[in-house]
Amino acid sequence: MASLSIDALNKSYGETKVLIDIDLAIDQGEFVVLVGPSGCGKSTLLRMIAGLDAPTSGDIVIAGRKVNALAPAERRIAMVFQSYALYPHMDVRKNMTFGLKFTGVPAAERDKRVAEAARMLRLEPLLARYPRDLSGGQRQRVAIGRAIVREPDVFLFDEPLSNLDAALRVSTRVEIARLHRLLKATIVYVTHDQIEAMTLADRIVVMNQGRIEQIGKPLDLYYEPANLFVAGFIGSPAMNFFDVKVSRIEGGSALVDGPCVAPLTVPAGSLAQGDSATIGVRPEHLTIGGAGSLATTGQVELVERLGEASFAHVRRADDKLIVAEVRGRDTPAAGDVISLAAPAQDVHVFDAAGRRLVTAESQ
Repeated sequence: MASLSIDALNKSYGETKVLIDIDLAIDQGEFVVLVGPSGCGKSTLLRMIAGLDAPTSGDIVIAGRKVNALAPAERRIAMVFQSYALYPHMDVRKNMTFGLKFTGVPAAERDKRVAEAARMLRLEPLLARYPRDLSGGQRQRVAIGRAIVREPDVFLFDEPLSNLDAALRVSTRVEIARLHRLLKATIVYVTHDQIEAMTLADRIVVMNQGRIEQIGKPLDLYYEPANLFVAGFIGSPAMNFFDVKVSRIEGGSALVDGPCVAPLTVPAGSLAQGDSATIGVRPEHLTIGGAGSLATTGQVELVERLGEASFAHVRRADDKLIVAEVRGRDTPAAGDVISLAAPAQDVHVFDAAGRRLVTAESQ
């Protein structure tokens, strides 16, 4: 396995900028997930690492070797696509060994690699079957096995689970996590599903409009988002936001017009009287009928009952919809008017530019 470095990478199609000043260092054996909305540039970045697209400027370095000018076959990478891309006229064994024949790998070595990959992925009973005889999850495991036998420096995954149903997504996600532990592989994984990202990643790269918004460990991004975009994208359901205006500043605290019943602790000089700001709080930090730094009321429109946890969708008087997590059997009913509160340590404050205001207490 190898490290991967991306330095000042840009990609444009005419006047359209697709990637802007991308800097990213991935350690050997690290599992890094690229997430972001459709069109943010994550798949384009993966394709440029693979050599399928050329950068407009910047460098891509794999295992200490600059690969900008190298063809995909020379980069020692293996890519698993959203579509399985299996040869329908070949059985599983031949699908896994086909690419090795053209790289000069001896037959005995090919058989050894297939046997080891089949063992890891539990494909031994399927080696003589054809793709038409396999389920979606089995086909994706064959595609992953085809990548493993190449023994690449870096694995690239482009939304590999998006064609699977919910149950298969969970089981295949577990297989990929187990595979990473076994191989200690360097993996760059693209997905639009932030739950996949939170589950699999050592670090997550959050992208938006061709730029990197934040890089960090999953829980660091969840509890310490850098800005409004990351706060709203990471987490399901998403963070609730409230628009407020600063009425006055007292020392290191800001009093606001809005749902807050207590002053907000903010860094000195970060806000001034009359400034607009945004308060954020996650659904699990809102409690019904409790007390806290933030308090608001509204009418329940819908309760999603998911078992131990339920999500109450509450319409406030200003017509804004917020979501609160409710635990246990006792849940509000549609039409109920409820009060919600959150403690000060779970309230995030963002300035007018969308940047999270970080104090010693909020770190």
